[in-house]
Amino acid sequence: MSAPARTEQRSGTGAQQPTDAATDPVLALHRSSDGAIATIKRGLRLSPEFAQGLWLTLVFAVVATAGKVIVPIAVQQIIDNGLAAPDGPDLGFVTRMVAVCAALLVVTMICSYLMNLRLYRATESGLATLRRKAFRHVHDLSVLTQNSERKGALVSRVTSDVDQISTFMQWGGLLLLVSSGQLMVATTLMAIYSWQLTLVVWICFLPLLLGVRWLQRLLSKAYLKVRETTGDMLGVIGETVMGAAVIRAHGIERRTAGRIDTTVLATRRAQVRAQRLSMAVSPFAEIVSAIGNTAVVLVGVWLGLGGDLTAGQLIAFLFLMTLFVQPMMMATEIFNEAQNAIAGWRRVLGVLDTVPDIADPGEAGRELPRGPVDVRFDRVTYSYPEGPVVLDDVDVEITPGTRVAVVGETGSGKTTFVKLLTRLMDPDHGSVRLDGVDLREVAFSSLRSRVVMVPQEGFLFDSSLGDNIRFARPESTDAELEAAITELGLSEWLDSLAHGLDTPVGQRGESLSAGERQLVALVRAYIADPDLLVLDEATSAVDPHTEMRIQRALDRLTRGRTSVTIAHRLSTAESADRVLVFDDGRIVQSGSHTELVDEPGVYADLYASWARSSA
Repeated sequence: MSAPARTEQRSGTGAQQPTDAATDPVLALHRSSDGAIATIKRGLRLSPEFAQGLWLTLVFAVVATAGKVIVPIAVQQIIDNGLAAPDGPDLGFVTRMVAVCAALLVVTMICSYLMNLRLYRATESGLATLRRKAFRHVHDLSVLTQNSERKGALVSRVTSDVDQISTFMQWGGLLLLVSSGQLMVATTLMAIYSWQLTLVVWICFLPLLLGVRWLQRLLSKAYLKVRETTGDMLGVIGETVMGAAVIRAHGIERRTAGRIDTTVLATRRAQVRAQRLSMAVSPFAEIVSAIGNTAVVLVGVWLGLGGDLTAGQLIAFLFLMTLFVQPMMMATEIFNEAQNAIAGWRRVLGVLDTVPDIADPGEAGRELPRGPVDVRFDRVTYSYPEGPVVLDDVDVEITPGTRVAVVGETGSGKTTFVKLLTRLMDPDHGSVRLDGVDLREVAFSSLRSRVVMVPQEGFLFDSSLGDNIRFARPESTDAELEAAITELGLSEWLDSLAHGLDTPVGQRGESLSAGERQLVALVRAYIADPDLLVLDEATSAVDPHTEMRIQRALDRLTRGRTSVTIAHRLSTAESADRVLVFDDGRIVQSGSHTELVDEPGVYADLYASWARSSA
């Protein structure tokens, strides 16, 4: 079954929707088609804090920008009405102008400070909101969607990409705001002094503006490539750091270094190309500026000789032209940061635009009462995108309180079965029901409280042992945790730890052995007190003593509960109430160990093979 032909059954309605490039969440994660202005508008809508108090910030910006023309005006007034007064130099006028100019500059400085402060606060608040939304949305995405991109690259979308937005909003955005105002104020005042010279200036700089507009399109593509290669580089580096032990064990340092070098060099090439494009503006701007200054001086002198312009006005105009040219010269850095930020924004929006294919029904979701769970797979079929069918017409019922072992060769569909049971994925056809209710209709809060999965390798956070167990129920006291450990027969293990519940487990639990990490996962599941327990058995890499502890804890953990265990060792199947045997995506046998071991078929062959390997 090919991906384009797939259909997905959404919500609980049974409606079939085609999966294509427009709706597939995996494809949506990589889509970044909005234009620059549309991207900025969407980004601002997602973070309304950016606009909070914006009008007051703009007032400060206007005053700070207008303050930059104080010196040119003061110079013009001092020259024309002070030094060149009809009755000779008027030192009193000069003194008053200097005093007024100094006072206004102090006001300008204060407004500039307040503008920066308010803009910084609004930016940080807006970016914090954007980060929170992006991180929470990543957790809403299905495992399949998350696995479509390296974890490091996915994290980079909500860390380094947001940092690029931060850099622009706090530096480039401020510069763009001030420069735009400065450009308008300088143009207005220049036109008051001499519309002819203002026209000369704009004629000189118009080609530069048109060139920057054209360059913006190229920069947009270039900086999107920069963000993509940066994400790939972080993904590879993240894998390398997390897999350092495997890399050393297999002696593949050189090959790993080659992978890192490839991504680093790809990022370097993308950065250099983007910088080369952005730097193309500077030389052009300098040439245009030199031509503009020369033209203003020549035309200004000609106008002055004709009596249309005073010496003070010409000098003030040249000062104003400097204010006009500065934003043009800064265009390179502004567009550099802007395109980098827009590229980052597109990647963040790409995450937020990805519609979770495993969605919480929200307020419409049903709450399931606590108690023994009945499980029903009603003709369930599932295939991964662009892959073959991995579960084919699975129809089975698990009665409340039954301990079920799921066995089969690798690739037979066992893992997919439990992922559908815990709603990490939804079936293509058919339904998975708890107590007669389709899982797609159950609120996540109810589902996660009733169904707990213990993975093959329990993930531990860099904290204490107690905090990791308490993760399942934060309000649990130390006394309750110790009681749970005792009930699972693990008090001897806890006593062997020097710091007990305060024992630090290290990053990903590296301070504990593989078996001890599994014990923590089992206690965590016990504290959660689920009605349906789903386990991916992991005892192959532990010593016999720890294996006995795990088995004892499992027996007590599953007692009285409905449980489904992926059994990698058939000794687990021996103690189960029922065994489901998978082969090529189908349940080919079902019954107790005693019934199946003497019946010719897949289970008898698996058991015989396991018995020989264990002998």
